Amino acid sequence: MEPRPTGIALGIALLLAAALGAGGCQRDAALFRRLDPARTGIRFANILAPSETLNTYLFRNFYNGGGVAIGDVNGDTLPDIFVTGNQVSNRLYVNKGSLQFEDATVAAGLHSEGTWTTGVTMGDINGDGWLDLYLCKSGPLGGARRHNELLINTGRGAFVDSAAAYGIAVEALSIHAALLDYDQDGDLDLYLLSNPLRSLDDLQPVPGLREVHDSAGGNKLFRNELHQGERRFTDVTREAGIYSSHIGFGLGVSVSDLDRDGWSDLYVSNDFFERDYLYINQRDGTFREVLPEAMGTISLSSMGGDIADLNGDGWPEVFVSDMLPAAGPRRQSKMNFPSWEEDRAYMQAGYHSQATRNTLQLNHGPGPDGILAFSDIARLLRIDATDWSWGGLLADFDLDGQRDLFVPNGIFKDLLDQDFIAAVQNQDTLRAIVQAADEPVMAILSRMPSEPLPNVLYAQRSPLTFENTSDAWGLADPGFSSGSAYGDLDGDGDLDLVVNNVNMEAFVYENLAVQHNRGHWLRVSLLGMPPNTTGIGAQVTAWQGGRQWLTEQQPARGFLSSVDPVLHLGLGPAAVLDSLVVRWPRGGRQMIKDVATDQHIHLREHDAN
Repeated sequence: MEPRPTGIALGIALLLAAALGAGGCQRDAALFRRLDPARTGIRFANILAPSETLNTYLFRNFYNGGGVAIGDVNGDTLPDIFVTGNQVSNRLYVNKGSLQFEDATVAAGLHSEGTWTTGVTMGDINGDGWLDLYLCKSGPLGGARRHNELLINTGRGAFVDSAAAYGIAVEALSIHAALLDYDQDGDLDLYLLSNPLRSLDDLQPVPGLREVHDSAGGNKLFRNELHQGERRFTDVTREAGIYSSHIGFGLGVSVSDLDRDGWSDLYVSNDFFERDYLYINQRDGTFREVLPEAMGTISLSSMGGDIADLNGDGWPEVFVSDMLPAAGPRRQSKMNFPSWEEDRAYMQAGYHSQATRNTLQLNHGPGPDGILAFSDIARLLRIDATDWSWGGLLADFDLDGQRDLFVPNGIFKDLLDQDFIAAVQNQDTLRAIVQAADEPVMAILSRMPSEPLPNVLYAQRSPLTFENTSDAWGLADPGFSSGSAYGDLDGDGDLDLVVNNVNMEAFVYENLAVQHNRGHWLRVSLLGMPPNTTGIGAQVTAWQGGRQWLTEQQPARGFLSSVDPVLHLGLGPAAVLDSLVVRWPRGGRQMIKDVATDQHIHLREHDAN
């Protein structure tokens, strides 16, 4: 008979058990390892050099940064990495295996120095089975290659710009684009998020502005159509019910079937005083914008976001990031909140209830009137204040079966620093700076504070219960991060992270969850019928013991970025799934029973009923 443990020994055993996760590893052992660029071969840095004629005063998005796209562009099954640059060239890094990459930018015809690229979206736009790139351009108007580019993958290691031939060579202050089959005709349409060319300085939040169409700079919806056997996009913004005004300073667009009717809906997050837009697909070629009826309070300075089912009830939640620092000196020195009178005036003018904080909109499904009902629970979950945050990514990074939240942070110049604003608004101080400097704008910029910020990762411990594990998981490196994307770069079953930074090298993080035996996983490649060969818009639901995991094939996520189109499910202790159900975007369905986890499977749309 074995001796019973003493009280001290039992206490130690219980503490150890609480600290251990699945497989016997410490639950909060470093989950990520930041890789040296010398090892990966990824030496990209989005270096910005302001001047007297191009700076954050003349171009408001100067420090917004660039995006990341992950996907297999050369057909070798290894996900490659594309990063966008503003004043430096975009870069394509081809995956050679073992987390080593080769710069293939020039060979692929993708060198772009001299053009300001913002968002990148990866998808098979022409339906030939190869992943293409749609690049959004911004910065000063004019010049060669200033238009948005549709880079068609030739399948021979090169890309050809076909934006003009397809009708989407837009020249604007474009931010990001999302691919979706909104009319379910089998091809991929395009929602383009662009900022107006007009300055914000003379805009006032008066009623009716969002209904005034801005053909030069507003958001646009393009329908993919066949014209005499050739693919071409047609602008259907107005007839589809999409707002395209000069107050829509959008920074994020997310696609999801929010009401679970099988048709793609849209959420657009807007900066400054304009409210966000929630578009519900009416299944007749139009959208109905329902945010005022569906949501009580939204973010004020809305950045990017993501949509995913966080509590396993089958209804996707909506996360949007804002700019609220955690309590302390930064909140006191960086923020200037609207007054009560300003807030009431915004409400009365039709700009809805907005608050300076991240929001997480819990999806309750349709109410008695048929309209979706959401409630913001970010403050309750303590995920509302992550500082100057560029979007977010909802994914299961530790494989425990619960989606986590990654939030990239940082602005190279603290544009909202209240001490700096007070100093430069002082006429004597401003006059002294201008008189003493040959380049007065650069002299003013040199006084603007610059403080790197750590990125934030919240681990979801149980449904809608989050814990900040940024330090413990090895992701709290200070920097000026903007776009980010995830993908299983080494094929081991967990999600690695790539983060694009301003004025410093990009971060590449290896995920160690599988090495630490954190939990089970499943990777799913969707082989859709052409021309939607990656099944964008498909819904995959895993079932085990009455529990469900819903994931949607929507690669455009976060801020300016596109994640690997190979779907990933973290499944915790589930070694075998009861079933896997796929709802394809054109209505076909299929079910697979008794699916072993810890594998990569391929599902074909032509096998669906």
